[in-house]
Amino acid sequence: MKKLEQIYEGKAKKVYLTDNPDYVIVEYKDDATAFNGLKKGRILGKGVVNNRVSNHLFKLLESKGIPTHYVQEISDRETIVKRVEIVPVEVIVRNIAAGSLSKRLGIAEGTRLEPVVLEFCYKNDALGDPMINDYHVYAMKLATEEEIAAIKVISLKVNEILTEYMKETGVDLVDFKLEFGRFHGKIILADEISPDTCRFWDSKTGRKLDKDRFRMDLGDVEEAYADIMKRLLG
Repeated sequence: MKKLEQIYEGKAKKVYLTDNPDYVIVEYKDDATAFNGLKKGRILGKGVVNNRVSNHLFKLLESKGIPTHYVQEISDRETIVKRVEIVPVEVIVRNIAAGSLSKRLGIAEGTRLEPVVLEFCYKNDALGDPMINDYHVYAMKLATEEEIAAIKVISLKVNEILTEYMKETGVDLVDFKLEFGRFHGKIILADEISPDTCRFWDSKTGRKLDKDRFRMDLGDVEEAYADIMKRLLG
């Protein structure tokens, strides 16, 4: 498949057209941002980790019946994916209280949440990705009721699969962000699943193995990302 011109560059990825209109090539960068772009930096090797970890997890999810945008990994940093129309609704799945949830609701970090909490945010950098609910989604015509129903079912199923899988590697899946897209009218999982978009804690020590090490200036950021890749890919 031929790589053509770049059509998008975001905080973590570049996207290129291909000679097939149904597919694009995503290239993962080492650039790192936090707090809606207020904090910027670089995490050496992050692009490789996020690309390879995301693809590994997408293939796992596909094998369990979850539809994703993954097509083929073509290098350490590049992957062919289906060209989707992104639904501008980010889904946050929370198993354990941490981050903004703890601050917002006064729930101590580390508190297990029963049942699992699903949150929606409006994907809009200029507004700071504000939290919204189903009614906002419908009023703003961001997605249909049928699409949101599908997104909820897929999100909870993804959580079941990944929680169990990560546990086998000695990692607690604290929370994670998902994005979805429309591909030929069907809702599928898109974007990435990586230490950038998930909170991973070592099951025994509670050590953070994700982007929180960058956000909170905890140090050993590259080592944490590499640790996750080693646990998942060997």
